Amino acid sequence: MPEPRIRHLALCIFHHQGRILVNEFVDPVKGSTLYRPLGGGIEFGERSADAIVREIREELDQPITDLRLIGTLESIFTYLGKPGHEVVQVYDARFEDATLYRLPWLEGVESDGAVFRAKWCDSTSFSDASPLVPEGLQALLTSLSLLG
Repeated sequence: MPEPRIRHLALCIFHHQGRILVNEFVDPVKGSTLYRPLGGGIEFGERSADAIVREIREELDQPITDLRLIGTLESIFTYLGKPGHEVVQVYDARFEDATLYRLPWLEGVESDGAVFRAKWCDSTSFSDASPLVPEGLQALLTSLSLLG
């Protein structure tokens, strides 16, 4: 079993009209649904902003603009029955293609080839049983008036 480690992530919310773009995950161990913005791990020698640009290009094949850091969160959690610890740089950005904001969802591809649908959600989509993760993200976005 590998040594536990802290993961460093960069996530991007893409806020628009009180909604953000999220990917839905299920934790069958807890029997819960989780929502997380797009993004992923920061590679060694890579700046977090560059990780966002790379991840969005890899996952959605879309160029982005107006990238700005809006906060840093630390999350200690259990997922699939295993402990996790992440430090997350949270960004906001804009898609160059404004038509993407009118779609109900965007199709993406994970690094393992799995296809997913990222969807636009407002604050009513999230609850204690189906939280927005990482921990503290919903409070951060609400305090910045980025999530309606």
